[in-house]
Amino acid sequence: MFEATMGKTIRNHDPAISHHAALDARMVEAVRGIRLLGLTSWPASTQAPFLQSVARGRPELPQVAYPRLDFSDARRELDAILGQCDGSHPLGAYVQDSARSWDLAARLLEALGTPEVDRYSTELFGVPEQPMPGNGPTTREAAQHFIQIAQELDHELLAPEEQVPVSSIALQLQLQGDLDDFFGGRVISVELDPALIAKAAAGATRIRVRTSACFSAYDRAQLFHHEALVHSLTALNGREQAVLPSLALSSPRITTTQEGLATFAEQITGSIDIQRLKRISLRIEAIAMARAGADFIQVFEYFRQAGQTAEESFSSAQRVFRGVPTGGGAAFTKDTVYLRGLVAVHTFFRQMLREEKLQVCRWLFAGKMTLGDAQALAPLFEAGVLAPPRWLPHWITRANGLAGALAFSLFANRIRMDQIGER
Repeated sequence: MFEATMGKTIRNHDPAISHHAALDARMVEAVRGIRLLGLTSWPASTQAPFLQSVARGRPELPQVAYPRLDFSDARRELDAILGQCDGSHPLGAYVQDSARSWDLAARLLEALGTPEVDRYSTELFGVPEQPMPGNGPTTREAAQHFIQIAQELDHELLAPEEQVPVSSIALQLQLQGDLDDFFGGRVISVELDPALIAKAAAGATRIRVRTSACFSAYDRAQLFHHEALVHSLTALNGREQAVLPSLALSSPRITTTQEGLATFAEQITGSIDIQRLKRISLRIEAIAMARAGADFIQVFEYFRQAGQTAEESFSSAQRVFRGVPTGGGAAFTKDTVYLRGLVAVHTFFRQMLREEKLQVCRWLFAGKMTLGDAQALAPLFEAGVLAPPRWLPHWITRANGLAGALAFSLFANRIRMDQIGER
């Protein structure tokens, strides 16, 4: 009914659209201080004391002081917005789901430093034991599969030039050139950050690279396709949305789709390597270990035994313990979404190909949204209520190449590997 009358309601300035657009704008204002990753991340100063204790042979659990936060005003506003939404309208359902997600994120941040963070985190991001899309193996089982394959192939598939480290300065210059070429000017800047624990972090107009980090030959392509042309690009496109300005924000509910889409971009462009899949998978296994009782030191040693340097192991372990006590029994579960999101996005693209709806896949880049949002909001894109993406990665604009890759995937997945004998 809604789709059939959309054109007419737009011409008549549908009051429901104006109503929910106003609610969305209120939500954007209400959640300004709710910076989930920024407020859970550890300061860079925590790394050196821990690594020094490891070097002495007496590792000590890191002590992280989190701020005491109170988002009660924001949560009251979110509750008021929820009460004014019409859940039967696509915009109303979108605002409702987003407001609930932000409320959970606020509650998580108010609980920083306590085991309660684990409970809110699992509500937002899931757990390692969660089944993959299609009732397949669990996320943890998939992670263990990739870890095993990577261990079997370690160093056998790397060409000599792929083992030469790239400095942060060289990467900054190369990546900046890639981005300037793509946008035809300086839209996203690449900056060196000595205080960053992660190797890189992306915002709408800035990508930060850790000054002390070294990078592989694959890192440049991964940062370009994953961080810049998904995370940054969807934020930039979201800023073009007059009706739903929240599409520029990283609502926690869109994390699985965002990370899945970004990892799919790596895969479809040939930018992902087995070591990257191993790193993602090790984090999922480490989250399961921490939730089962492993403390920070044990998780750190797990990463080191898997082949990571001490600095990399610290960075990986702190991702697992963001916001939670370092003594074990709780985890920040965000990193479980990468594999699950990758499978979900890959399956979604195949479904859209089968239904001849690849345009819906392009709308995923019009802002930060879930796979379900892209379908539910389709009538609004078609009617011009929502703006199409201003920028798109090259791989999704080349419909024939994308369709060819997905068509082969559809066919190849029908082949039973366990029924192929030696020839």
